Amino acid sequence: MPKMLAALYNGLDTVEIKRIERLDPGPGDALVRVRAEGICGSDLNQYRKLTEPETLPAGHETAGEIVEVGDGVDPARVGQRVAVEVVGHGKACLTCWYCRQGQYRNCPDKGDYAGGGFAEYVTRNADACYSLGDTMTWEEGALVEPLAVSIRGMRRGGLIAGDTVLVLGAGNIGLTAIAAARALGAGTIIATARHAQQAGLAKRFGADVVLDPDSDDATETVHDLTGGRGADIAVETVGGFGSNATLVQAVDMTRVMGRIVVLGVFHDPVPTDWMEPLLKEQSFIFSVCYGIMDGRHDFEMAIDFMGSGKIDLKPMVTHTYPLTEMPQALATAYDKTTGSVKVQLRM
Repeated sequence: MPKMLAALYNGLDTVEIKRIERLDPGPGDALVRVRAEGICGSDLNQYRKLTEPETLPAGHETAGEIVEVGDGVDPARVGQRVAVEVVGHGKACLTCWYCRQGQYRNCPDKGDYAGGGFAEYVTRNADACYSLGDTMTWEEGALVEPLAVSIRGMRRGGLIAGDTVLVLGAGNIGLTAIAAARALGAGTIIATARHAQQAGLAKRFGADVVLDPDSDDATETVHDLTGGRGADIAVETVGGFGSNATLVQAVDMTRVMGRIVVLGVFHDPVPTDWMEPLLKEQSFIFSVCYGIMDGRHDFEMAIDFMGSGKIDLKPMVTHTYPLTEMPQALATAYDKTTGSVKVQLRM
C-alpha cells in the first residue's frame, strides 16, 4: 500500500511527522491530494486533551485536487479542485434517514474514520468533494469549512434581512460569522474582539462596531446601539473550558424574544442561570458543522459567496507552513501575540 506523510500527536504534548499507509479510494470514493489545510480551534483543544498517540491524522478544513476515484465515480472528476467535507458527508452511508435529510454528520452508520487533512492525502465520498471551480485559491478552499459552519448557524438562527446581529468572539468562527451575517443581509453587526488583529478583521468583514468583551460598559453599549432593546440575534463563538461568561453576555445583550445561536464548543459543564432567558423568552439554538437546509448545502453556499467575491476571507490567513513544520504551525496558532488569526498548512 502506498505511503504518505502525516502529522500525528505522539501523546507527549507534541506532534510528529510520520510516514503512514495511504488509504486507496473504495467504491464511491475520491482520493484527494491535499493542497491547503486550516488549523481550527477545535484542533488546538483536541491536542490539549489527548493522552494517547494518534494513529490517524486530524484536520477538517481541507482543499485539494482529486487524483484518483473509486468504482462508480465519474473518471472526469480526476483533476477537479475541491473542498472536502471531511466530518460528516465524507464517510456517511448516504441512505439512512439523517442522510436523506442532508444531515450527514448525524448518520449512525458512518464508515470508519479514515484520517483527516493533516496529511498529504485524504479519502472521502466523492459526493462530499465540492467543486471550487477554477478561480478560487487553495487558501480560500480551505476556508470553505469554517464559513459553512457560520452560514449554517445564521440559517439555523433564522436571520432576517435587517436584523441586528451580535457576534461574541472574533476568532476564526467569529470572523466567518460576521462575514456570513453581512452576506445574508444583516443590518447592524456588533462584534466583540480580544486581540487587535481580530478587531481589524472584524471591521473589514462587516462589523459596524467592535467592542472589548472585558469592558464594563459593553452591555450598555449594545443596548444604546439598539434603542435599549438588545440584539435580535447573538452568536456565541467562543465556548471554552468551564466559563459561562459569553453565555451570560449573550443573554444580557439580546432582546426579549431574541435568538441566541451557540457555535462555540463548551468542553466542560458550565453553570447557567436560566431565569433571565426564561423571563426574556429567548430561544437558544445550538448549531454544529453543516448540512443541507432548504435544498442547499452550507458548503455550496460558502463556495458561491467566496467564488462570486461577495465574501473575501483571504485576509484571515496570517501564517502558512509546510506540513513538515506542523509543530511550529500549532505553536503559532496557539500564541495570539504572533498576530495569528488563521494558520494554514500548504502542501
